[in-house]
Amino acid sequence: MQLSALLFTQLPQYLLNLTNPSATPLSASITNPSLPILPEDMAETRFTLPALPYAYDVSSISFDFNVGPFERALEPYISGQIMRIHHSKHHQAYVNNLNAAAANHVRALQENDLHAQINLQQAMYCTSRFKFNGGGHINHSLFWANLTPANTSQAKPESAPKLAEAISAKYGSYSGFKDEFTGALLGLQGSGWGWLVKNKKTEQLGIVTTKDQDPVVGDLAPIFGIDMWEHAYYLQYFNDKTSYVDGIWNIINWDTAEGRYLDRCGTLKL
Repeated sequence: MQLSALLFTQLPQYLLNLTNPSATPLSASITNPSLPILPEDMAETRFTLPALPYAYDVSSISFDFNVGPFERALEPYISGQIMRIHHSKHHQAYVNNLNAAAANHVRALQENDLHAQINLQQAMYCTSRFKFNGGGHINHSLFWANLTPANTSQAKPESAPKLAEAISAKYGSYSGFKDEFTGALLGLQGSGWGWLVKNKKTEQLGIVTTKDQDPVVGDLAPIFGIDMWEHAYYLQYFNDKTSYVDGIWNIINWDTAEGRYLDRCGTLKL
């Protein structure tokens, strides 16, 4: 899956500025200097839903007798029903709302007339929508790419030798890392995400959680993330988050994780 430089470079920085205006601010709003204006090339972009590198479910696959039934879908660990709804409905809604919020945000922030107070209120509302939907688009685009069918070679931790070495150095073993990450995921209250991250300054690994659709920003770069919103698992696992998390370890794309860890093609320049 090709990662867009705009989506994974400018948008996270912009969302960071919305959260913390003192962090490397972009050009300021006319009506409110603390609110950054959306960069022109981003404002002119229509964000789109990324295609998945695997099928929603087994029924969507054109069968090849040399390929196992689950090799090109995430079943049985994530059902086809969840994948279809999660990708084509939930993620598509983030994309649609992001495009609408971007247009409204630019219009509200750049107006300079007698209705400045009204514009400011609108800008604050659009800022919230932009942050939520922009984060949702980033997080899900990363999420789809860091999953792979369980029978593929990419699903084996051995396909990430450099990352595995760093994990063992940090957490003692793969098992110790998995236990700590699982604990962080199950400890999340409400909706959010769990991430394996790399500090871009120290190059140290870490495990962090983010609330709602907040993306990983600043000095941290995501290696892979796990969606802990109910829509990611409830239709299959109901309230059994433990089984969902246990299952998802079978479909992590370690080859993609290795690429992000090694910053292949600038994928960590977020």
